[in-house]
Amino acid sequence: MAIVVNMPRLSDTMEEGTVAAWLKKVGDKIEEGDILAEIETDKATMEFESFNEGTLLHIGVQEGETTKVDELLAIIGDEGEDISDLLNGGATSSASEETKEEASESIPSSNDNENASSEAAALPEGVIVVTMPRLSDTMEEGTVATWLKKVGDVVEEGDILAEIETDKATMEFESFQSGTLLEIGLQEGESAKVDELLAIIGPAGTDVSGVSANFSANTGASKKEEAPKTEAKKEAPKAAPATATSTKTKAPAPTPVTANGRVYVSPLAKKLAEEKGVNLTKVQGSGENGRIIKRDIENYEPAGSGATVGKFVPTGQEDFDEVPNSQMRKAIAKSLTKSKFSAPHYYLAVEFDMDNAIAFRSQFNSIPDTKISFNDMVVKACALALKQHPQVNSQWFDDKMRLNNHVHVGVAVAVPDGLVVPVVRFANEQSLPQIGAEVKELAGKARNKKLTPDEMSGSTFTVSNLGMFGIDYFTSIINQPNSAILSVGAIVQKPVVKNGEIVVGNTMKLTLACDHRTVDGATGAQFLQTLKGYIENPLTMVV
Repeated sequence: MAIVVNMPRLSDTMEEGTVAAWLKKVGDKIEEGDILAEIETDKATMEFESFNEGTLLHIGVQEGETTKVDELLAIIGDEGEDISDLLNGGATSSASEETKEEASESIPSSNDNENASSEAAALPEGVIVVTMPRLSDTMEEGTVATWLKKVGDVVEEGDILAEIETDKATMEFESFQSGTLLEIGLQEGESAKVDELLAIIGPAGTDVSGVSANFSANTGASKKEEAPKTEAKKEAPKAAPATATSTKTKAPAPTPVTANGRVYVSPLAKKLAEEKGVNLTKVQGSGENGRIIKRDIENYEPAGSGATVGKFVPTGQEDFDEVPNSQMRKAIAKSLTKSKFSAPHYYLAVEFDMDNAIAFRSQFNSIPDTKISFNDMVVKACALALKQHPQVNSQWFDDKMRLNNHVHVGVAVAVPDGLVVPVVRFANEQSLPQIGAEVKELAGKARNKKLTPDEMSGSTFTVSNLGMFGIDYFTSIINQPNSAILSVGAIVQKPVVKNGEIVVGNTMKLTLACDHRTVDGATGAQFLQTLKGYIENPLTMVV
């Protein structure tokens, strides 16, 4: 039976999409998971995969054409199947219950909030189901960091409902509807997959007691556990009976922890705890429902170990802290594991003479209000070299290789939760001071979790620098879909041979990790030779 595929919502603010490229043509066989097309949204150009199997019977939007979210994009069905009824009137909406179910699967940020006709029919008049939005292109689930509205509050379109922690950052989520917040489906600290129930908005006083249950049944969403404070009480360890040989004092009860290991804590308290190195599972929360707030961190003192009386005194005790994996840490683990085991890595190591670079930077920074780093010079040199070696600036797909004519350099930045890669766009066209200013701004946003998805997407090459930590040599895992990543070590002073004499010189080791599917050894070596010319003779980058 033919299935209508509608234009998906691929970003939280997307209202319409443009087909940048079709990767399948009419008559092609489609498997579930195949990439149908590249869709240009308001934030990025993203791949759109099929949730159905069959034959591509009809393309409703040609390359370069634009249509609104939920309007006809394509039709998939059995080869030779008659789809005239769908084209003559049924294509503007899903042709069947199955079609509607598939359409809801293809809409990552379902804030139009009627995922299936059976659910819509069960909703009281004016009631809207708000689902977990997809706030980044790789987001699969989100965690409610903070609710900025409570049940009973009046919500206007554009109001910030909550702060959602994604795999990349903690982002504000605004309401696309007006009404009263009737129900909250996730408590602070709880997680849900994209498109699962987040909240319900509607007219004040509306009974929505059965809506969440119907929504879960219709969408297959997993039901969230209730706030675990009662379970925490049941599972709290009982105080050991007092004995004559111990004077240890009982530690205060820990703050309630959710079933998935998250702690109830305000964002400000969480940030303060990270700065002070406080283990949140050891802190007694004094906020509502045992939530940890700012004053709890400010007043926290680790429990001391009391003196032990008796002849046999233990010399130590086993102890450990468990830290729940953040959304970012889980996303890093997934993407790097996929890259390491799907892309055949190999490594090319070189050592560059940095004497000229040191002298150049010193002279350049003598200009008033100008300051560049060695990393800025590496980014610029890479960008210029990539223009000469497009094979290194490429991306691998199952059926083709993309040679990028533009150069967007990702710069790896360490943050408390892991690693993010903001992107310096058109780096080859920017001056050294412009690159320096942009890298500094993006790194600051990264550490404050203020990067937008657009600022972290689209890289064609990546630079990872650990030289500032004293690391002189290391290898990196490729940041897919890039074909290569450059690992930059520290500048080291050591004896070198120049003009047949041993003198004191400054060198820097760099390692290029390459995907052998796109970059052959000779190609990578030629790229490094070009890079060497720019870094060892930096004046060539500004003339």
